[in-house]
Amino acid sequence: MRAGHWTVEEVEATVDDYLSMLKSELAGRNFNKTEHRRRLFPRLRGRTESSIELKHANISAVLIELGFPYISGYKPRGNYQRLLREVIQNRLAKDRAIQQLAAVDAISLPPIPEVSDILKVVTQPPKPTKGSAARTRRFVQRNGVNYLELEAQNQALGLAGEEFVLRFERARLIAAGRDALADRIQHVSRDVGDGEGYDIRSFEASGSDRFIEVKTTKYGRETPFYLSRNELRVSQCQSDRYHLYRVFTFRTSPHLFTLKGALDRTCTLDPVTYIGSAA
Repeated sequence: MRAGHWTVEEVEATVDDYLSMLKSELAGRNFNKTEHRRRLFPRLRGRTESSIELKHANISAVLIELGFPYISGYKPRGNYQRLLREVIQNRLAKDRAIQQLAAVDAISLPPIPEVSDILKVVTQPPKPTKGSAARTRRFVQRNGVNYLELEAQNQALGLAGEEFVLRFERARLIAAGRDALADRIQHVSRDVGDGEGYDIRSFEASGSDRFIEVKTTKYGRETPFYLSRNELRVSQCQSDRYHLYRVFTFRTSPHLFTLKGALDRTCTLDPVTYIGSAA
């Protein structure tokens, strides 16, 4: 028998349980998803395990839309109840502890995990699916803070991600037998500045240029990233040589995926910042 629409009580219980796990993740504490789910079951009306997992994924999608960190293990899925967003917004607005944890986490640099084989960190980029958060709506949090944007502005995290990609690129070229090219890789954003529109100048095995823009997050693969107008322009002008390296889950297990070409062709771009003038 189908359990029907989720009630207010069920949604509140599930959101509270999710946010409890998120607090633990942001604070660096271990938690057991199975145990959380076991304690949640009696508070729900005969929901299946898969329906609870989907609701957790819906919560992740809402949190991203609110500019809030989410549990990386719950891949965001859209098509959720309006009630769910309202409950999450109310909970976040009243929970000063989780706001503080998110703020501290956004500006912190975690200890960088060791990677035994850096060439194995490459994964496929996320594929937009029905109900995904690929084209996100934006809702303003009541405290007016976008923690995902705050994390994207974390210069220490960005530099650490660039250093990680430099290691990866050197290993890639050495594995291809191009040690001399590996020695010529340049950390452009550090040595020249941010105005070039990319962070690293590397090379293909053929010797041609590979211009790399690095975007790093401690959160999951689906976390949106921020880019400048100049980065977009350079990606268009240098589309044959331009690569975005998205480094994610940098807190626990760094991975990356790459996108080659103009960013307006490889990504869904959502304009979120405008400059106004009365003249």
